[in-house]
Amino acid sequence: MSIEQTSPNQPGRKPRVAIVFGGRSSEHGISVVTAASVLRAIDRSKYEVLPIGITHEGRWALVGDEPSRMAITDGKLPDVAQVAEHVEGQVALPLAPGNREVVLSEPGSTPKVLGEVDVVLPLLHGPWGEDGTLQGMLELSGVPYVGSGVLASAVGMDKEFTKRVLASHGIGVGDWTVVRPREWETEEGRAAARERIAALGLPLFVKPCRAGSSMGISKVKDLADLDAAIEEARSHDPKIIVEKGVEGREIECAVLEFEDGPRASLPAEVLVGGDFEFYDFEAKYIDSSDVEIPAKLSAEETAEIRRQAVAAFEALGCEGLARVDFFLLNDGRWMVNEINTMPGFTPISAYPKMWEATGMPYPELIDRLLQAALRRSTGLR
Repeated sequence: MSIEQTSPNQPGRKPRVAIVFGGRSSEHGISVVTAASVLRAIDRSKYEVLPIGITHEGRWALVGDEPSRMAITDGKLPDVAQVAEHVEGQVALPLAPGNREVVLSEPGSTPKVLGEVDVVLPLLHGPWGEDGTLQGMLELSGVPYVGSGVLASAVGMDKEFTKRVLASHGIGVGDWTVVRPREWETEEGRAAARERIAALGLPLFVKPCRAGSSMGISKVKDLADLDAAIEEARSHDPKIIVEKGVEGREIECAVLEFEDGPRASLPAEVLVGGDFEFYDFEAKYIDSSDVEIPAKLSAEETAEIRRQAVAAFEALGCEGLARVDFFLLNDGRWMVNEINTMPGFTPISAYPKMWEATGMPYPELIDRLLQAALRRSTGLR
C-alpha cells in the first residue's frame, strides 16, 4: 500500500485516521470484524484511513484496506496475521507529543515514514486495548483518539469496579462476588470462595472479570459444575466475577457524546434464539440470536432506560461512546449488567443499529465520533 507523506497543517488535506484493531485479547477476531465494518462505512471523501492491525503476539502490522478479507467465514473468525501486508514489519505510532509520524520498520531495511496521523480510532476489544492501556499510550503521545480516557476505559473493562462505581451513584446492580487469582490458588482460598459463591444462590453466572464479547461465561445451575466454570473463565482472565442470576429482560442502550453532552439512543432487546440459555459468544456472533430495535417498552420505560444509560455513562466518566446493558427485572426495577466503552461495530452489532433506529446512519455515527475526537484535547480535561 502506498502512503503519501503529508502534514496535518496542509490546507484542505483530509484528516488521516489510524484504525487500530486486533490485539492480544481473546476478542481479537471480533475486533477485526468490527474494523472491517468501519472501513466499509467511513466516508472516504472526508477521511484518509490507515489500517493497523495488532497480532495475537502484540506486533503492530500494516494491513491492506480490504474489509472483504476481514469477515467471519464458515463460523471462523478472521485474524490480523492473515491480512497483514508485511510478515515481519513493525508499525510504530508516535511516541512523543508534537510528533504524529507513523513509521514502518522491517528487518534489514531503513525505517519508512508512512505519514502523520491526526486521530486514532481504537477498535480493540478486551484487555491490552479497551482497558486504558492503549489510551494511556496515546495520551503520552498527544494523539487524539475516539472514546473514553484511561480511567473510564479501565473501570468499564473491570466488571467489579464498574459495579462499585455505579452502586456508589445509586444505580442498580445485582448481587455478585469476585474470586481473585491468589485466592483460587490455595485450598483454603477455594473453600472460602465456594462458600461465598454458594450464598448468592442459584443459578449463577461465572464470568472473566475483564473480558467481553460474552467469552468464557458459564451459567451454573448446580454447584457441582462451579469449579469447571471458574476454570473456563480463568482461561480468559485470572480474576473472575460470579453474579447471581436474575429473572427479566435483557435491554441495551447506546450512548453518544454530543456537543451539549451525552444522549441515549432508542433501546434494543436481546432475543436469544435456538437452544441457548443466555447471550453467550456463539449465540451472539455465530448462531440465531437477534436484537429487536426498538425494544417493546412503554414510553415511561423507554425514557427511564435512556436516563439511566446517560447516568451510568457520566458516573464512570465515559467519553465519546458506550453501550450500557441492563436487565429489566420482572418486578419493574432496572439493573445495569455492564458497560462497554468500545462496543462492537460489526454488521450485527447493536450499537450502530440502535443509533440507526434513532435516526443516525452508520457513516454519520462514525463521522461524529471522529469529529468529536479531533476537537478534544489529550491530557487532563
